[in-house]
Amino acid sequence: MNNIELEQRLNQELRPELIQDYCPNGLQIEGKQQIRKIVTGVTACQALIDAAIEQHADALLVHHGFFWKGESAPLRGMKYRRIAALIQHEINLYAYHLPLDIHPTLGNNAMLAKALEITVDGGLEIHNPQSIAMQGHFEKPVDIQTLTNRIERVFARAPLHIGDTGPQVIRRIAWCTGGGQDFIDQAAAQGIDAFISGEVSERTTHSAREQGIHYFAAGHHATERGGVKALGEWLAETYGFDVTFIDVDNPV
Repeated sequence: MNNIELEQRLNQELRPELIQDYCPNGLQIEGKQQIRKIVTGVTACQALIDAAIEQHADALLVHHGFFWKGESAPLRGMKYRRIAALIQHEINLYAYHLPLDIHPTLGNNAMLAKALEITVDGGLEIHNPQSIAMQGHFEKPVDIQTLTNRIERVFARAPLHIGDTGPQVIRRIAWCTGGGQDFIDQAAAQGIDAFISGEVSERTTHSAREQGIHYFAAGHHATERGGVKALGEWLAETYGFDVTFIDVDNPV
C-alpha cells in the first residue's frame, strides 16, 4: 500500500480531527512510498527504531512519536539521531496519541477494560463526547486484592495502590491509560470506587486519601501497550500487512 494511502486509512479509523492533541497525529516522517512490513511499538525511542531497521520495516507505527507541544525544535542530539536513522533507512513514522487512547475498540482504554473484565459505561468527562478517561463497572464486585492481582497479571507488574480510605469492595471504576492520574478528582466527584491510570503524582496520594477512592498506578508504558498492538493486528487482518509488535521494556 502507498504510504499516503495508509495514513488515510488510519485517519479514517482513528478520526484524529475530532480531538485536540499535544502532537501531530498521522504520518510524522515520510519514508519509502510502498509499505509491506510494519513494526509497532509504544514509543519511537532509539531501541525501537533500531529494531525496525533490523526487521527491514517500511513503516514504524507508535503511540508516542515526535514534535510535542513545548518540545525543543532543533534537530540535535538524541532527537537528531532518532530522526536521522528513520530518514536514512526510509522508514515512515506514523504516530497516534489521544486518538489511539480513546478509540472504542482498538484504543488503550478499550484494551484495558477488556483485559480487566470491566463493562464500559461511557466517558468520565460528562460534557465531553471525546472523553479521554472512561468509567464502567464490574458485573460482580471485586475486593481490593482480587483487582490488584488482576492488574499485576494483565500488565506483568505489581501496581502501586493507594487505598487507605477507599471502600472494601469495588463496583464502579474509572480509568485513563498513561499519564491520566489527575482524572482521579472527576472520578471521586462522581462517587466512583477506584481509578486506574499509568502514572502517579505526589498530589494523587492526597486526592485518593481525602476523597475515599482507591488509586492504582499500573505503569504508563504497560497500560499503553494494548492500543498500538491492537491497531497493528487490525492492519494485518484488514489489509494483509506483515506486522510485528516489539515491546521495548520500560518500568515507568
